[in-house]
Amino acid sequence: MVTVLALGAALAYGVADFLGGAVARRSTALKALAWCVPMGLAVVLLSALVTGGGTGWGQMAWGFGAGLAGGTGLITFYRALARGPMSVVAPVSALTAAVLPVAVGTLRGERLDAMVLLGVLLCVVAIGLVSMEDGGNKEGASDTGAESATSGLRRLLDSGPVMAAVSGACFGIFFVLLKTAGDGGGLWPLVAARAGNLVVVLAALLFMALFKGGAAGPPVAGRTLIGLALLSGALDAGANALYFIAARDGMLSLAAVLTSLYPAITVLLARAAYSERLRAVQRVGMAVAVAGVALVTVG
Repeated sequence: MVTVLALGAALAYGVADFLGGAVARRSTALKALAWCVPMGLAVVLLSALVTGGGTGWGQMAWGFGAGLAGGTGLITFYRALARGPMSVVAPVSALTAAVLPVAVGTLRGERLDAMVLLGVLLCVVAIGLVSMEDGGNKEGASDTGAESATSGLRRLLDSGPVMAAVSGACFGIFFVLLKTAGDGGGLWPLVAARAGNLVVVLAALLFMALFKGGAAGPPVAGRTLIGLALLSGALDAGANALYFIAARDGMLSLAAVLTSLYPAITVLLARAAYSERLRAVQRVGMAVAVAGVALVTVG
């Protein structure tokens, strides 16, 4: 049952990320999340009211903390999707997110055999391979001095793969904290997590309004774009719920790694919609990633 729930979460996350990334490309990450996150909160709140159950303040606090990490990851992830190819961003984020819960699960006493450990190592190698982008032309190579170095560092930190790795670390923390919050029963910790998401998004919007003159870029407008944003938020919330139940009832490492298979869905949809292509080294990275996740799953 844990396997089915985690794979269901992977499917929902994959579709949600594709839709959310499509909205972010036509607007901005923050403006897309301003629609997605409230919708997700409404979905989990309704689900918690329908399913009942209670939880303590401790579980709610863990859930809220998970939401803060997840909200930060969402902002970074959507920006990464708007910056780089979905077929690169999604796997980098997912593989980074998978490693942390496996490590924490091991420290908590979850036993991983040699095959699983090998799979984790392959995932780490795959992150580096998939993240390799074409250096492009060398215009501006004659620039020298601190300004050129600072500009190059800024471009690196703002690149799709780097932001994807940062978002993956945030999602890994989200997985761990939500597992910790899941011991009390009921979906209320998940409501607290979605509230944490909303706090992060609102804080980012406030920062943009006060210090950047508002979020630049076109708004999320039109029935189609708004509908995609709302559907993305609903699917993301559904994926949260499926993972939450899977992690509550099973091992953290297993639930997190299976859930992290979601890039397969995102990549397939991106290839169909945008005809995205991978470089040879990135194809090798994807193959290594598949092998790594397979070893972790089988093990």
